[in-house]
Amino acid sequence: MFTGIVTDIGEIVSVDPGGKEGDRRFVIATKHDMTPIAIGASIACSGCCLTVIEKKDGRFAVEVSAESLDKTHLGDWTVGSRLNLELSLKLGDELGGHLVYGHVDGVGKIVSMMPEGGSVRFVFEAPTEVARFVAAKGSIAIDGTSLTVNEVDGNRFGVNVISHTQAVTTLGHARVGQRVNLEVDMLARYVARLLEHQKS
Repeated sequence: MFTGIVTDIGEIVSVDPGGKEGDRRFVIATKHDMTPIAIGASIACSGCCLTVIEKKDGRFAVEVSAESLDKTHLGDWTVGSRLNLELSLKLGDELGGHLVYGHVDGVGKIVSMMPEGGSVRFVFEAPTEVARFVAAKGSIAIDGTSLTVNEVDGNRFGVNVISHTQAVTTLGHARVGQRVNLEVDMLARYVARLLEHQKS
C-alpha cells in the first residue's frame, strides 16, 4: 500500500523480454538506498505496484506481465523513460496523500496544460468506466501521484499541480496527449457501489 507521495523519479536503464512470452523485464535506476529493500518487496512505479526481483546499488529489476503492459502505459516504457517511484508504506508512516493500492484502473491522457498562478492547470480525460468514480474535491492517483480533483466535466477532470509537485514528479515534464495511469480513490468506488445497490 502507498500514499501517492512520490519519493524519487526513476529511469529505465534496460528493457528485455520477461520469463514468459509477452512479459517484459525492466531495470530501473533510483536514488533510493536499495540495501534495506528485500527481494519481493513492492515499489509503486508510475502508479503500478511492482515486485523487486533483483537489486544492486542504485537500481532494481521488475518483471511486468503482458496483461499489465496492456492495461497500463508500462508498455510505452523504453530506455530513458522516467517514472515516479514510491516505496511501500511501513506501519506508523505518515499518510501524506491518500491510500493508494498500486492497481491501475485505466489509462487516461492529458488534454491540456495551462499556467495558473504558481501552478499548472491540467485537464485529463479518463475512460468512461473510470470517469464515473472521479468526483470534484476527491482524490485520484495519476501516475502514482496523489492529486485533488478540482472539477469534473463528463469524462474530463481538472487538477492544479503546484510547482513543488512538478519538480519532484514526472508531471514537471508532461506534455499534452501523454498517456497516464489512473487509480481512483477506493472510497469513491465504494460510495458509487453503495449508491448503485440502493437504486436497484
